[in-house]
Amino acid sequence: MSIWTTIATHITTTTGKPFQAASHQSISGGCINSAALVQDGERRFFVKLNRAAALEMFAAESAGLEEIVEAGAIRAPRPLCHGTAGGQAYLVMEYIESGAPRAADAALLGEQLAALHHAQAEHFGWKMDNTIGATPQDNTCDDDWCHFWGKRRLAPQLNLAARNGYRSRLQQRGEKLLVELPRLLGEHQPAPSLLHGDLWSGNYTFDAEGMPVIFDPAVYYGDREADMAMTELFGGFSPDFYRAYEATWPLPPGYDVRKHLYNLYHILNHANLFGGGYVAQAENMLDRLLSEIG
Repeated sequence: MSIWTTIATHITTTTGKPFQAASHQSISGGCINSAALVQDGERRFFVKLNRAAALEMFAAESAGLEEIVEAGAIRAPRPLCHGTAGGQAYLVMEYIESGAPRAADAALLGEQLAALHHAQAEHFGWKMDNTIGATPQDNTCDDDWCHFWGKRRLAPQLNLAARNGYRSRLQQRGEKLLVELPRLLGEHQPAPSLLHGDLWSGNYTFDAEGMPVIFDPAVYYGDREADMAMTELFGGFSPDFYRAYEATWPLPPGYDVRKHLYNLYHILNHANLFGGGYVAQAENMLDRLLSEIG
């Protein structure tokens, strides 16, 4: 039995409506997974594929998408089913066709992201661990944001960097930052907001009606500033997006410093995944943050 027959059968049992994979074509799935559009002439689904060992990653992504969908603040692809077949893991979800963005759409993205952040929990973290890119992400719940960010975000990345051979200056500066972290975050007491968790410009689009759509999440509950900080990496979002978010829910004083602390996590992750100039960029960010402490 081919993987497409297995997927079609799973779609049939999940939806209660017969589905046959009449055609499937490869489409962009990012740098970690491959992806395909599968259809029967009437219905279309987006399918992510990876090695069978990635099933747990897909299960967490499915749960994260469902968490965003259930919040009802912004559109995300609704997950359908996941499993393994033919030595591969798969995740099937709603296929959303992208449309050409209009002038007002970026502002709507800002407003709806602020609405998503208003979905909050009692603790920082989440009900399950997931991944940031291909890197495991520890979401063990915590009542203290400073402790969570140090222990669950920065320390694991620094430890992984050491195992990857990035020692000396990166580790020295990183260890000092962990010790001094309360001086950057101790007075900052954010609410645990529902975060996309990996919100860069490649992880959103607009549907055919111009409604914002976010995808490829690394969901957890944390400081909303962490989502906003990442939007400024890798080119940033439209100025209309930032104006609309600020008009809906202004960011508190100190964000301009904290955003570098939050983006350090992603740059360390990129250093661990890709190496190259990201290591030097992480070292420069550490120097900048430590200079804020004095």
